[in-house]
Amino acid sequence: MVVDDPPPRPRVTVVLADAAARRGAADRGSSDLTEQTPIGEALVKGLVRAQFALALRLALVVAAGLGTLPLLFAVAPAVGEVKVFGVHLPWVLLGVLSFPFLVLVGAAYVRWAERNEQDFAALIRRPEP
Repeated sequence: MVVDDPPPRPRVTVVLADAAARRGAADRGSSDLTEQTPIGEALVKGLVRAQFALALRLALVVAAGLGTLPLLFAVAPAVGEVKVFGVHLPWVLLGVLSFPFLVLVGAAYVRWAERNEQDFAALIRRPEP
């Protein structure tokens, strides 16, 4: 049995200008980022601003969630005397349940921050009209 070799393909000269012309509008956003144009700077500033706003919002949630508990126990001392499983409620809330709360807030931050980054990447990849 004889196997026929396929005919050789013709050689092609690759010119960088041709490759750049073929990239087209789809890569303009990423080139704005790599070349640090004013448009690229504005896009990155928008992403940083979105991430910072998310961090501030969740920091306020943590401050409100954990910071108001000592205030509650100071204003209403009877609440601090309540026992859960033989342990005072402030110990349960601040010593035990605060950690799952912080883990949940951290997981929410990671999820929403990744969504911001995916939206940013989609904005960069979106072809211009």
